[in-house]
Amino acid sequence: MAPKKRPAAASKGAAAKKGKKGGDGGSTKLATMDTYEKAVLAEYVWLDAHQVTRSKTMTMSTLPKSVDGLRIWNYDGSSTEQADGHNSEIYLYPRAIFKDPFRGAPHILVLAEAYNAWDGEPAIGNTRAKCAEVMEKYEDLDPWFGIEQEYTLMKPGKVGETPTVPLGFNDDGSEPAPQGPYYTGAGYNVAIGRPVAEEHYFKCLEAGVKIAGVNAEVMPGQWEFQIGPCRGIEMGDHLTMARYIMLRVTESHKCICSFSPKPMDGDWNGAGCHTNFSVTPMREEGGFDVITKVCEAFGKVAAEHIAEYGEGNDKRLTGKHETCDINTFKFGVANRGASIRIPRETEKDGKGYMEDRRPAANCDPYRVTARMMKTTGECLNGEEEEAKPAETAAAADATAAPATAE
Repeated sequence: MAPKKRPAAASKGAAAKKGKKGGDGGSTKLATMDTYEKAVLAEYVWLDAHQVTRSKTMTMSTLPKSVDGLRIWNYDGSSTEQADGHNSEIYLYPRAIFKDPFRGAPHILVLAEAYNAWDGEPAIGNTRAKCAEVMEKYEDLDPWFGIEQEYTLMKPGKVGETPTVPLGFNDDGSEPAPQGPYYTGAGYNVAIGRPVAEEHYFKCLEAGVKIAGVNAEVMPGQWEFQIGPCRGIEMGDHLTMARYIMLRVTESHKCICSFSPKPMDGDWNGAGCHTNFSVTPMREEGGFDVITKVCEAFGKVAAEHIAEYGEGNDKRLTGKHETCDINTFKFGVANRGASIRIPRETEKDGKGYMEDRRPAANCDPYRVTARMMKTTGECLNGEEEEAKPAETAAAADATAAPATAE
């Protein structure tokens, strides 16, 4: 659904929406204030053309009670690869409010959605709008998501260039000891980067982000945090804000957070965004059969899902390092080498959830959750298109043994 048009009377560079009762009064209110000492700062956060978070700060007259009390803002889209210089204005429509864990109360973080000023259409990189439509269409299924965001802390290289060496690798250029002791490990030269992971955890809690846990991962310098359970569009919102907070945290730790699916070549694990998922019929009696039916539906459109699951995923989904080959689709109970893992507890209870292990660490959560919900909704509502010729092999291995690490 396209947002309302920007009021014609709004001044350039200023907020557009007049303050509502209990909301920010905008420039009209600010002009009558003797001092801004008690003003509230709102950090507007949005996604650029490459799904990277950007932000800027607005001074507000008061703390709004909801997003309806926030102003619509704008920015230069030509500097974020979302517009041309001669027609560069992009509007920011507030969608969610979080507490600001960096500045403290009463200041806030605002998740905003970017729209073109010239036609009212979602800006390049705004995949939230389409995701919201899918979630609204299938809202009766009440989808729940939980995403396991893996990331790698990297040593800084030249300014503006992509870093190439993980934080846990030796200064002389040699590789550390092979994988084994680092996953969920503790101790110096084992849990490398813990101060970053811990600070991020607490900042997310302070902000109101639904962060469920954290652990060191298989490669040195690699970590994971879990977001969820979240319902519908909330999943993308909370993961986006969690990623933003991570980037802010690393500013003071002299390292860079990489969401690359394969940050280091060789015999090292890649980084994924395992997505746990269920809808109401899966959580009810007989849910295991529903999960199996949906997994089979995922197999019919495996290529379409992979296309939405992140760039460079072919380097990660090789069939090694706890992954299923990108050109193969299979699902199984407790099988971390499958495309989709069904937890053993779900099999035992006859209901529960499924885990799609294919999304890459750099995936767009709005695209991932929208695609999963679309396939599921069509499957359960009898909307499936006529099956296309299989591009991947589908096989269900319901007796596979669990791997050693997730």
